[in-house]
Amino acid sequence: MSSLEKSPVRVRFAPSPTGYLHIGGARTAVFNWLFARKHGGKFLLRIEDTDVERSGEEMVQAILDGLTWLGLDWDEEPVFQSSRFPLYRERAEELIRKGAAYRCYCTREEIEEERKRAQAEGRTYKYSGRCRNLTPDQREAFEREGRKSVVRFWVKPGVTEFHDHVHGTVRVDHEQIGDFVILRSDGIPTYHLAVVVDDHEMGISHIIRGDDHLSNTPKHLMLYEAFGWPAPEFAHVPLILGPDKKRLSKRHGATSIGEYAERGYLPEAVLNFIALLGWSPDDDREIMSREELIEAFDLSGINKASAVFDEKKLEWMNGEYIARTDVDRLVGLVKPFFQREFGWDDAEFARRQQRVRQAVELLRGRAKRLTDFVTYGRYFFLEPEEFDAKGVRKHFGDPDVPKRLRAVADELEKLESFTAAEIERVVRALAEEFGLSAAKLIHPVRLAVTGFTVGPSLFELLEALGKEAVVARLRRVADRLERGEIKAEKTGAETRQG
Repeated sequence: MSSLEKSPVRVRFAPSPTGYLHIGGARTAVFNWLFARKHGGKFLLRIEDTDVERSGEEMVQAILDGLTWLGLDWDEEPVFQSSRFPLYRERAEELIRKGAAYRCYCTREEIEEERKRAQAEGRTYKYSGRCRNLTPDQREAFEREGRKSVVRFWVKPGVTEFHDHVHGTVRVDHEQIGDFVILRSDGIPTYHLAVVVDDHEMGISHIIRGDDHLSNTPKHLMLYEAFGWPAPEFAHVPLILGPDKKRLSKRHGATSIGEYAERGYLPEAVLNFIALLGWSPDDDREIMSREELIEAFDLSGINKASAVFDEKKLEWMNGEYIARTDVDRLVGLVKPFFQREFGWDDAEFARRQQRVRQAVELLRGRAKRLTDFVTYGRYFFLEPEEFDAKGVRKHFGDPDVPKRLRAVADELEKLESFTAAEIERVVRALAEEFGLSAAKLIHPVRLAVTGFTVGPSLFELLEALGKEAVVARLRRVADRLERGEIKAEKTGAETRQG
């Protein structure tokens, strides 16, 4: 009988609020959440805020907001370790009574002296155990001196062997592990004690975490055994690397999930992308809904090799989601970006909402991020003042361009029905009249009206902008070209080739 059949699945995400929720932490949360939902279990949240000085409410809220934005709901009230210090001290005392732990009065200077001696002898340092067998009189003498004690776990000779769902069988000789501290002199627990006590108290069945914790697991299993508690199962997930194959950090881009929201990514795209960082289904699917991810997720699909974070792939995936998203929802999603860019309040956005909708409908097939609707949709609201430099060299260099732009403006102005079909008919007829390919006229018109060389169908775009705006922009750009205000300058490379 598998563990999934004999006990309910209870997993946890346990961030430390000394920083924001980053991609690595979010990936751990996603894997735990998917596993819980796949098996009808519980996804719990624990805030590991034992570092009181560095932990803050702002960070806690940012973590909660990041999880909520991704759609990762938790099933019980979050557990805060800072409220459980008395419990950890009680458990440390229990281990002392059992002879599994002891008070250590060694000073920092004495520990450092041991460390230097080991280094000089070419040995890997581990604590000597000099306080293991202190007599009551010796302990009393140290306390009279004013020495503060820590509590150390006594690592007995032996081997710890366990099965990891990612790494297989892991075997560690206790010779490699010194007696480790479980309670500091100020009464604050170390990670080792707190995590074991909490995982037991919370009934955690499976621990899915980064493989930087793989080396901690033997210590935790010793603690479980000393307490007489059953141990959970483990799955240690390889780290995420940047494109340079170094551990992912803020130098590789956004540092928090909140930043991805600010940069115009959809939560479902980020969830999908994160889920595939180090895990893959048993087929080649990449675009997967939340429900599909839940159905397919399995610990056996987690790769042993580190995943590489590729923001270009995230952008592609986000574009796919944008293209599939309902226009009404997209209008709501882009609202804060337009408001921030143009300084609109809610009333002003409502007044311009139909125009925003037109921009969204036309641009969503090309947009990679929500910010693209503002960047490439500015011309729906503002006449372009700047023009793509490469486009100017390529499409505005011919001295006949101003004349052609005016001709297009004149013919479009005559149209009674300003539709995409009619606009296309006029532009193609003029191109033929000038002895040009249609593209030779379409590209200068697009650049003049929008400032960009790429975008949605030109004819649909011009229809959306309206006759008055299009005609005025074409004539104004023709005037500016003739006055030399928009210059088609060659690059150094082009000058040398010429």
